[in-house]
Amino acid sequence: MIKINLLLLLSICSLVCFGQHKNHTQQLDSIFATLHAQHQFNGSVLIAEKGKVILEKGYGYSNERTKALNTAQTIFELASCSKQFTATAIVLLKREGKLDYKDPISKYLPELGFWNKVTIADLLRHTSGLPEFLADMDNNQDSTKIATNADVIRFYAQRKDTLRFEPGSRHRYCNTNYVLLASIVERLSGKPFAGFLQQRIFKPLHMDHTFIYNRKQRPRTIKNIATGYAWATGSFRKISSDQRESGDYFVRTVDGVTGTAKVNSTVGDIYKWITALKNNTFLTKSEFEEMTAVTQTSSGQDIAYGFGFMLSKGANRFSFGHNGSWDGFATLIFHNMLKDRTVIILQNFKMGAFPYNNIVQVLEDSPQEMEFHKKITLPAATLQQYTGVYQTADTSAGAEAHSITYLDGHLIYNTTRNTWDMRFYPISETKFQGIRQASNDSYLQFTPMENGDLKLELLQGGKVIDSGIRKK
Repeated sequence: MIKINLLLLLSICSLVCFGQHKNHTQQLDSIFATLHAQHQFNGSVLIAEKGKVILEKGYGYSNERTKALNTAQTIFELASCSKQFTATAIVLLKREGKLDYKDPISKYLPELGFWNKVTIADLLRHTSGLPEFLADMDNNQDSTKIATNADVIRFYAQRKDTLRFEPGSRHRYCNTNYVLLASIVERLSGKPFAGFLQQRIFKPLHMDHTFIYNRKQRPRTIKNIATGYAWATGSFRKISSDQRESGDYFVRTVDGVTGTAKVNSTVGDIYKWITALKNNTFLTKSEFEEMTAVTQTSSGQDIAYGFGFMLSKGANRFSFGHNGSWDGFATLIFHNMLKDRTVIILQNFKMGAFPYNNIVQVLEDSPQEMEFHKKITLPAATLQQYTGVYQTADTSAGAEAHSITYLDGHLIYNTTRNTWDMRFYPISETKFQGIRQASNDSYLQFTPMENGDLKLELLQGGKVIDSGIRKK
């Protein structure tokens, strides 16, 4: 009798757990389906908890021309989520005794000897004070050529820029750090960076759909590869960064640069990677602990960035991961060690949202506080009544008036001097939510005034950050 009751109890528990997972899957799927329908999501998702995959699905097109669909097998550019693999390559070389984290980078990159105070650890944790190559080369790079890591090194070897701050004194995210790390890997291993990652990381972990891909420099036909998209200005037409009207054409001129981006992968392969990290089956426990250690600047401020990982660490919390945006792709990879929860979101749409808080609320069965409201349908005439120029109350030099136009059921925000091309959709007759990358909340609120004027307020984080008046 006891055995029968125990089996019955286990069966009931299994059915309850199955029901919970099924309910969570439906809720999560509903969130992403709604976001996709509202132009806020286009990509693939994998969400897992305690070793069980709860949602693994694609939404929208991987290729707008062929209408190929995003699936769990679609391959995406990881953007800055690539940095964790660059950092791991350094860890592997450290394991072999080929470098030390305290080594000055001038030991391996003598051309940059004027930065002799910068160490490998500074590059890994973004405490180097190096200038940002994306900003510097955007203004100086020949747009007819595609730059590589060697070009970045030559660029700074000629300029001999001074550091932005004393190494170790501050933390400032800088892509140049990881470009130099990739070059150090090449020089110490004697292998191309792409080949090193393939041989030492991707192949051993059976990440069969993960590789570095310079899609502009060396284009080739790859099955299931996604194309990254942005909106053409003033339109809902999606275009790739190859097209100058995208505003992102610079990504083409630095497509040969690796270390900071350019790893491509699927949600399934990334899950293999996270599983290996959390279980210490690829890196040792001590190596992983060093990668995810919260260190301090020379002034004692915590650095919540390890080796290629953003960190959330403290009493009763430990999460690691990264996000990224590049070449029409937006990515998020995060793992909560205490909850054993993995969230992988890979998108081939520049303005894609990451509903991370809603995901957590679903999995923890807590009340939903909607990050992204559902769009309501309003007549075009109702929306068009808000168009026009709103003069700001700011009288300081350089203050800009706000410009509101209408486009296909949305309001478009610009200023009279700058083209922001921000799209807002209606969530009520007087309030509109912005379509922005990640989960940055932005709202437009309109209020009729007694004298017939119309007041516009721009809200972010629940606070009014600017306002304007349109005269009647």
